[in-house]
Amino acid sequence: MIPDKVPREDVFHAPGGLKKEAHIPSFEKYKDLYMKSIENPDDFWGDIAKDFFWKSKHTGQFLDYNFDVTRGEIFIKCMEGASTNICYNLLDRNVHDKKLGDKVAFYWLGNEPGDDLTVTYRELLLRVCQFANVLKSQGVKKGDRVSIYMPMVIELVVAMLACVRIGAVHSIVFAGFSAESLCERILDSQCSLLITADGFYRGDKLINLKLLADEAMRKCRDKGFPVEKCIMLKHLSKEAEKTHLGSQSPPAKRSCPDLQVPWNTKVDLCWHTLVCGASDECEPEWCESEDPLFILYTSGSTGKPKGVLHTVSGYMVYTATTFKMVFDHQPDDIYWCTADIGWITGHSYITYGPLANGATSVLFEGLPTYPDVSRMWEIVDKYCVTKFYTAPTAIRLLMKYGSEPVQKYKRKSLKILGTVGEPINPEAWQWYYTVVGEKRCPIVDTFWQTETGGHVLTPLPAATPMKPGSATFPFFGVVPAILNESGEELEGPSEGYLVFKQPWPGVMRTVYGNHQRFETTYFKKFPGYYVTGDGCRRDKDGYYWITGRIDDMLNVSGHLLSTAEVESALLEHEGVTEAAVVARPHPVKGESLYCFVTLTEGVPYNHTLETELKQQVREKIGAIATPDYIQNAPGLPKTRSGKIMRRVLRKIACDERDLGDLSTLADPSVIDHLFQNRCCTTI
Repeated sequence: MIPDKVPREDVFHAPGGLKKEAHIPSFEKYKDLYMKSIENPDDFWGDIAKDFFWKSKHTGQFLDYNFDVTRGEIFIKCMEGASTNICYNLLDRNVHDKKLGDKVAFYWLGNEPGDDLTVTYRELLLRVCQFANVLKSQGVKKGDRVSIYMPMVIELVVAMLACVRIGAVHSIVFAGFSAESLCERILDSQCSLLITADGFYRGDKLINLKLLADEAMRKCRDKGFPVEKCIMLKHLSKEAEKTHLGSQSPPAKRSCPDLQVPWNTKVDLCWHTLVCGASDECEPEWCESEDPLFILYTSGSTGKPKGVLHTVSGYMVYTATTFKMVFDHQPDDIYWCTADIGWITGHSYITYGPLANGATSVLFEGLPTYPDVSRMWEIVDKYCVTKFYTAPTAIRLLMKYGSEPVQKYKRKSLKILGTVGEPINPEAWQWYYTVVGEKRCPIVDTFWQTETGGHVLTPLPAATPMKPGSATFPFFGVVPAILNESGEELEGPSEGYLVFKQPWPGVMRTVYGNHQRFETTYFKKFPGYYVTGDGCRRDKDGYYWITGRIDDMLNVSGHLLSTAEVESALLEHEGVTEAAVVARPHPVKGESLYCFVTLTEGVPYNHTLETELKQQVREKIGAIATPDYIQNAPGLPKTRSGKIMRRVLRKIACDERDLGDLSTLADPSVIDHLFQNRCCTTI
């Protein structure tokens, strides 16, 4: 069983001291459980797996793997021989076995205040079964890939769970991504069907999602892969509905009846019309443990996004366990994760982890600053939120407005605060702890990746003493190490490459359609280890501190972007002959994009060109990748072999004059020119 109510120390050692009652392990108990999970993983995870329904039991060892490329193909296998259905475990068991049918699964809030909806576990199960039958009627079967491009609405959860109910593989694309990005992901995973919506508001901004979806499908056709069907949800343009299932999504408070929605009768289908004629009973498809569950794309250092593939059983067990332990989940909790389901945080800690535990969650479509900067705290009070999980970017953004917008609301229900997406700086941590949590709520600063599936370095609330900005200790079953450039393990206080020595159930299994890339990216540099791509420091107390990406990646507002991908988008402009993109610290977003561009002879650098370049990146990748700074660079610092010296460009972007060793620099004169023409970076 997942440890539930176990003895713990009464005093929680946080800055200033804190006493808190919670049903979670003491630090000594944590250490005992951790050692059991490492020394006897089959017993540890096998015991936890008893909490779930298995159509057939697994045979042999719980986890089997090879992390060493010199010994053969890399593989991770969990619970071979077992079969189950993750939707059945999330919904059917909660409704029928645990009698939670009338419990609220989601409180949904739209972009506009007052635009809300309550969905129980029974209603969610019926709606998922209905839409699963819709998918089957369109020819979707086990193993097929389905692309989902939707805003944060209940139907997004319905669509993803309907896919897994019939054994189909969902590939969700963040609704802030461009048509080009959607097209690229559809092509890579060969999706036969696309699910989208007419549009949505993001604050005051109207996003016509169907137009973008149509552009993506046109691009797919041009590249020889026509998407067969597109199911569209009427989110902004529909009338109120009532069916025998009870609550359905209400019309948007800020409806848009004049929204121009293109329609192709040969491809497009209306969600609402299809659902009206569908049965609300659908038997689950029983899947093997290592059958694909979903594909989620993350940026790669080569510029081409990687399709991270997760499989059924291990991911289910791991997300359920991390959710319960890290957030100390209790049956009466109201949990709110502010992430978008288009990212891994939304997959693991809005949909799969919470529903596996029968949790009640808040699902929010809007922005933390719309219609005012108190929106989040108003929601916390409205629903008596007990566990709150957000990104350091959001915290830094709200810090700018001071404590008054927070203190307008009581927030007395809050018990645990969490952070995700990037390391949190100590100043933001202290504000979050002091102002939002009033020094009474433990902060769980979680480190993990799309690839890890769930938390790998994290405090346990009130069990592990907190250090502002530290990811603290490994989760159960996770064995971290720090390596130097030669691949040697460092002991004690040290800094180097963060790696993991063995798998845990939720780790990714491959890059979809490209296992060689999986091996090269994560295992080739240091055979025998999973390489995270992050730098890490371990202090004298054994706490782990993430120091940032080691490869050519940026973390902007908690979202990983590839410098190569942005450079590729810039180079598609006819006026650009060379581009180099580096990260620059940003007080709100964590990192910002600072771009150096070398122009074609005779092309002037002016405001019009800069606007075109920013628009080019937005169209190719999405608004999240819009450059913050673009500098005209007639020459770039290169080695004699022609390699761009990016470490020098990072220094220039930050206006740091200590450039280190420049002995390999081919033309030192470019340095002065670049410093003289730096962008104004005062914020």
